[in-house]
Amino acid sequence: MIHDDQKPSSSLDLQEIRIQIDSVDQQIQELINRRATLAEAVAKAKFASEENPLFYRPEREAQVLRKVMERNQGPLSDVTMARLFREIMSACLALEAPQSIAFLGPEGTFTQSAALKHFGKDAVVRPLPTIDEVFREVEAGSAHYGVVPVENSSEGVVNHTLDCFRTSQLNVIGEVELRIHHQFLVSHNTRKDSIKQIYAHQQALAQCRQWLDTHYPGVERVALSSNAEAARRIRNEWHSAAIASDIAASMYDLEIFHSNIEDNPENTTRFLVIGREKIPQSGNDKTSLLISAHDRAGALLEILAPFAKHKISLTSIETRPALPEKWAYVFFIDLEGHIEQENVAAAIDDIRPLVKELRILGSYPAAVL
Repeated sequence: MIHDDQKPSSSLDLQEIRIQIDSVDQQIQELINRRATLAEAVAKAKFASEENPLFYRPEREAQVLRKVMERNQGPLSDVTMARLFREIMSACLALEAPQSIAFLGPEGTFTQSAALKHFGKDAVVRPLPTIDEVFREVEAGSAHYGVVPVENSSEGVVNHTLDCFRTSQLNVIGEVELRIHHQFLVSHNTRKDSIKQIYAHQQALAQCRQWLDTHYPGVERVALSSNAEAARRIRNEWHSAAIASDIAASMYDLEIFHSNIEDNPENTTRFLVIGREKIPQSGNDKTSLLISAHDRAGALLEILAPFAKHKISLTSIETRPALPEKWAYVFFIDLEGHIEQENVAAAIDDIRPLVKELRILGSYPAAVL
């Protein structure tokens, strides 16, 4: 605890303030190590009492972060304070049991940024080339959890992720919302007045279309498998540029020639965290459903009516073809609430007799940061 006689005063000179900062730093360090010691004690207790203990508790982490934000009084913002605690919890969790996180790679993608935002920088993150492989690694137990993109506010849903849920028994255990800022990158070899090609993932090119039309109208746009691959490719080319993230610029030692070139400044991508366990209530949760409807008129209206009856808010409805059937569809629905809540359970009970299949993909904490 910081004592009253350590509070900064306008009458203090710079040296006195620095002495107080050193004292506060020491207290912070001692308390962080005390927290880490308690985390180690938790690990020992779990190993002693559980055969296959779970160390990462999404609902507990969400509750802690919400409390951090609620009691924060500044001058640091609520989000900044919560991010600091996220990293403290990440370091403590690594002491208990390092968590292996598979993500859609390669390194330097926004999915990697989402994984680090959610699990902290002490998680062991591992890039995989496809969304299918992320699902397989988690299903096989080779990774504790996976992070995959599911929708972008500008370009819509990531169909491949939704299709993977049709054949997978994994659960959604969390979500991450990441503000997407696209950087226009050049290498040390680039002749900035002679750029002939711009590399990026097709979604990045679409999200920056108006900016590119204005600033580089005659330059060829080349779609690649990822923005990270675009960043990697331009390192040895003098006539090309790439659109990628800050993390890719740092990783490949590139210059940010133009910053934040996305057409929509609110451009955001939502990612899902997948795992094998079911998550208890956190107090502010979402539930994801997969529903296969009968091929008849009014099928969707029948599905939606129980949600209205039980006063449940839906946050997303997506439709995918139910291949190989012809003219059959599967609905992916996100709603506010947890499957353990009475009204959510009642709505699902009302819907089951009306549809061919209803699967609960997971109930999980709503994104905190």
